[in-house]
Amino acid sequence: MNYFRTAWRNLLANKTYSLINITGLSVSLAACILLLLWVQDELSFDGFHKKADRIYKASAMFSKEGKTDIWTTPAPLATKGKQEVPEIADACRVTGLWEINKLQYKDKKYFDLRCGLADRSFFTMFSFTLLEGNAKNPFPDNQSVVISESTAKKFFGEESPIGKIIQGNDRERFQVTGIMKDIPANSSIRFDLIVPFTILEREYDGKGYWKSLDENWGNYNYDTYFLLKENTNAAAAAKKLTGIHQKAQPGNFTRNLNYVLQPLERVHLYSADGKDQDMATVRIFFIIAMVILLIACITYVNLITARAIRRAKEISLRKIVGAGKVQLFLQFMSESLLLFLISMVTATILIFLIMPLYNSIAGKHMTFVLFSAEVWLTYLFTLVATLMLAGIYPAITLTAFKPIEALRGKLSGFGKNVTIRKILVVLQFTLSVILIISTFVIGKQLKYIREKNLGFDKENILMVNLHEIGNHYDAAKSELLSRPEILDITSSGEDIMNSYSSTGDAEWDGKTAAHETFMINQNPVERNFLKVMNLRLVAGSGFTGTRADSSNFILNETAVKAMGISDPVGKRFKFHDQNGTIAGVVKDFHFQNLHNTIKPVILYYNPTWKNIMYVKTSAMNTSKAISALKKVWTQYNGDLPFKYKFLDDTFNEMYRADIRIGMLFNSFAIITILISCLGLFGLITFTAESRVKEIGIRKTLGAGISHIVGMLSKDFLILVLISCAISFPAAWWALNKLLQQYAYRTALSWEIFAIAGVLTLLIAMLTISFKAVKAALANPVKSLRTE
Repeated sequence: MNYFRTAWRNLLANKTYSLINITGLSVSLAACILLLLWVQDELSFDGFHKKADRIYKASAMFSKEGKTDIWTTPAPLATKGKQEVPEIADACRVTGLWEINKLQYKDKKYFDLRCGLADRSFFTMFSFTLLEGNAKNPFPDNQSVVISESTAKKFFGEESPIGKIIQGNDRERFQVTGIMKDIPANSSIRFDLIVPFTILEREYDGKGYWKSLDENWGNYNYDTYFLLKENTNAAAAAKKLTGIHQKAQPGNFTRNLNYVLQPLERVHLYSADGKDQDMATVRIFFIIAMVILLIACITYVNLITARAIRRAKEISLRKIVGAGKVQLFLQFMSESLLLFLISMVTATILIFLIMPLYNSIAGKHMTFVLFSAEVWLTYLFTLVATLMLAGIYPAITLTAFKPIEALRGKLSGFGKNVTIRKILVVLQFTLSVILIISTFVIGKQLKYIREKNLGFDKENILMVNLHEIGNHYDAAKSELLSRPEILDITSSGEDIMNSYSSTGDAEWDGKTAAHETFMINQNPVERNFLKVMNLRLVAGSGFTGTRADSSNFILNETAVKAMGISDPVGKRFKFHDQNGTIAGVVKDFHFQNLHNTIKPVILYYNPTWKNIMYVKTSAMNTSKAISALKKVWTQYNGDLPFKYKFLDDTFNEMYRADIRIGMLFNSFAIITILISCLGLFGLITFTAESRVKEIGIRKTLGAGISHIVGMLSKDFLILVLISCAISFPAAWWALNKLLQQYAYRTALSWEIFAIAGVLTLLIAMLTISFKAVKAALANPVKSLRTE
């Protein structure tokens, strides 16, 4: 206990150093734990399922000429796989029922609930808790619905929901047959209510191109999960699934098809082909957490050794009166432990204060439960690591003084032996420069994304889901176009900024074995879609709105290239049961985010399939256009809440995760740099104090302030330059790897490295100058008084 009392007195006797140490360690511990919470949250996805080790998600992979496309699966895969693959114990198809946007019970209406479709095996395969209902048969018929606990409270309060009827879009009537516990935030599958997947069967009348849901091998729009039997081989099961599809749909198209089964716990962080793009981000953030902790420890070492000369006589007197190395070691370890405990308490308070903002930036719902096992394991690991890194070395160093030399004020040997501390500063700033460069590159990539020409106009275009307006489209369009603030209007079946429905069933004139069928994205559009979106035709013509257009297609350049024909206009083209002619070729445009290369697209004229309206206006008249659109919305959509988006905002939403990670990266990079500056401040303090008599002599002999500042600063600026030399190639290599996740990316230019180097030097010079100028202004008489 005496050790801690002495440690407490020493902390109070050196308030400035104690405050700097506590600030640096508190901030770094808080930052480290916040980062580790983020890492833990990412790694925990889907791990709560009891059968997670046996559940696999299926994906269709199409490989050709070294390129691989990954798609979700057609509906029959689950049914046929369960029937014909012996390794499969069960199967479940899952997808969103996005067309249901209004749900109502009596006078209670909700418009933002997530509605999903799932097979009856949903609650027996996955560990989603069913509080009420039959887990083995949650959907007695196709009009059944299972709702979440929070959804039940919204609609029914304390009443029992079982047997009650919920209306969907004023047309559907779903009877509540179950209540499930709210799905955790760390689940890849998240819905507020679920209806049976088999409700889709009503879309088939047995007369179309695909006779039934379980025969439609051409619609790759569903997530399929398989539960494998114990001790079975996933690769063997995937191979059999591929064989089933190739047998059901023979031809060139399926020859390039391979199904892969991905373990459920890897779905969130890995792509189906094994690429670890998201996992790489998790590793980077874990490394940053360790770097921040390491830099904080280095800062502590530098600051405590900078105080060593002031404490040399104290240590020597303790040795003379009988204190052994073990006692002195324990004393200094007690000081470190006390300081770390204070820092932990402060860090905990900081975490509680910052947590809401942190969740907002990260887009998560993480909780900091102080007395949870995970938090205390993190604290214990951090405490042990910090004590080992930042406590033992200073304790050994400070107990190694020779008492006689210390009492005489002659510690020149110790003062000159700064090699280790200089190495630590180089390490600090090497890591800091890498983070500065990374921050610039991430910012440049996001700027590149925002400014890249997408191949169509995205400015000043409003988007709305039509809902009931679709049944009165011509009247609504005429009314809106009568307003001067609205320049033009068009519509489409799919959002131009998202991946469209896909198919592999395509035939065309001139097709050869060398150019097999490929996956193509389809979007039904209005006559003037190309004009309003400013999509440029490179061959042929657009749609005219005549009856003949219903059998005309417009393809993008990538589709034509995949087809292997040089003059596509006028040639026959067929997909599914739609047979027609290629009327034109549109220049490639980006309809997915820039992580992906441009895929084949087919646009076709279908005036009856309208889901999204695009309203073009001008920057000066945006508010008037919104008001006009709201009026028409209310007229046709009744009490449905008016929701609109700007097309450029939709584009930005595609990079929300990238922007959030960039913001987190910037925040922790700044923290790292500030802590590094504290470490540098510690070393310049140490140098100024160890050379105080030299400074006094030089001033007495006429040296000016600039000379003294230059003398003290030179060695440290050299250390920073060494850090830059080490960090530049390391950052180049790491950032090249990071940018590989973007199909379209910015270049790594030398200017970024130059700016980062100059900025680091300026930060270092400001930090050094604060103490160097103070030392240069000190009275030389005081420093020479002991001579």
